[in-house]
Amino acid sequence: MSDTPDQFERWQQIKAQYGNEGPLKAYEGRVPEAPGWFEKAVAVRPSEHWIEVKGSLIRYLKWGDPTRPGLLLVHGNGAHSEWWSFIAPFFATEYNVVAYDISGMGESGHRDTYEMDVFAEEMMAVAQDSGLFAHEEPPIIVAHSFGGRIAIQTGSDYGDQFAGLVIVDSPINPPGREGGPPEREPRPHRPYASLEEALGRFRLMPPQGCDNHYIVDYIARHSLREVEGGWIWKFDPKIWRRYEVGDAAERLKRIPCRLALVRGENSLIFPHEVGDYMYNLLGRQVPVIEVPEAHHHIMLDQPLAFVTAIRALLEDWNHSHPSRVVGA
Repeated sequence: MSDTPDQFERWQQIKAQYGNEGPLKAYEGRVPEAPGWFEKAVAVRPSEHWIEVKGSLIRYLKWGDPTRPGLLLVHGNGAHSEWWSFIAPFFATEYNVVAYDISGMGESGHRDTYEMDVFAEEMMAVAQDSGLFAHEEPPIIVAHSFGGRIAIQTGSDYGDQFAGLVIVDSPINPPGREGGPPEREPRPHRPYASLEEALGRFRLMPPQGCDNHYIVDYIARHSLREVEGGWIWKFDPKIWRRYEVGDAAERLKRIPCRLALVRGENSLIFPHEVGDYMYNLLGRQVPVIEVPEAHHHIMLDQPLAFVTAIRALLEDWNHSHPSRVVGA
């Protein structure tokens, strides 16, 4: 169903299937029961930091030992750094782990306009300020969805300063296949009268279900801000649009550091043929890792399988030499 050019039609069909109410509606504001591993992970709270980039305050979080090699985690569009709060602790014994809120999202400041080159500057500024470049071993980026697009831009411009880039369900489509979110007119957030009502309306985009309601609840609560008159989403409505990135395929090919692609088995936006296209762009010399039973939001659908996949990849990179030749 996801291998045809009418991706937007499928997007709308799935959105209609789930309607305007999300999976948390049935809980009426209660917190869903969570397994022990999740409770243990989110109990490991990071330190919080701020840096100004191009006139906007950017928030980032840090876990682990600052003397370890760096691992930078980047979220998708409309999301925030807390999407990594139940993932980051699994890497904190081996890495200096950092996750940040892209401008216009989470706790970071909003901008009048948003541009890809500024997003890339934010990524570099966070890596520098958090000490990721201070270690003798260059840091690695793991970036999901829209964050992967920013990471591709950053990698094409500054990739010689990184050891590797893991692109998580962030497709570059072959010619003739549409991609990106449907165009929408930015509209101010309408306050919800109560937290319960707001949680009940939380849905994932691209649209999909997720059986792990305890994770959905966790990220939903961190996606909301209380204001006069109720609760609103933290993200700036202006950020939900398509961004010009130039020739993304050429940018991908010229990234000089190691690369890996990770996709969800059932991803709406990153089906097999898109993975094959990107694999061929990179000379068939990078791993393409498929996480079973996962949709686009892999760390929500299959968090422990995702952790295992990234751990195995990073361990392999620590004990092997790259075979890919840039531009091949």
